[in-house]
Amino acid sequence: MANEDKKDFNAMLHDSKDMPKFQTVTDHKSIEKYGGNRMYFAPPIDYDKAMKQVPYGKVITVGKIREYFAKSRGADFTEPITAGIFVSIAAWASYQRLDDETPYWRTLKAKGELNEKYPGGVKAQKEKLESEGHTVIQKGRKNIRYYVKDYESVLFDLFQNKEAAL
Repeated sequence: MANEDKKDFNAMLHDSKDMPKFQTVTDHKSIEKYGGNRMYFAPPIDYDKAMKQVPYGKVITVGKIREYFAKSRGADFTEPITAGIFVSIAAWASYQRLDDETPYWRTLKAKGELNEKYPGGVKAQKEKLESEGHTVIQKGRKNIRYYVKDYESVLFDLFQNKEAAL
């Protein structure tokens, strides 16, 4: 995101933008890709609430959060673009607060990849994850990316969590 120091991410976090809502998708490629036509839009605060559930030593992916929202709301899938934006908003909102921290660094992109759009970028996320016992590995030569090694073995399951009833 640009101009992070000039934005009030906590205001953005609490702006529901008429969400939650459902939309029927008619594009055949999207229906095939996502396995159905009933798309769910979760408000930004729901991403923050989900991210707060992930305990020390565990991680979650944006995809797993989207899957949880879709299944628990009776949708085929959760809209992916707003999901990425709202996860970043939750991270920056937490960074701007003095208390009530959201452990956003535990929320990874697909395949366990670190998120360059978080406060402090990949370097800060890597430091926080390593301080919690995770091993972060580098992949690529020109397009370097970072991943939590064996992230699947420490994935947090929102469906198993009693507090996750968002």
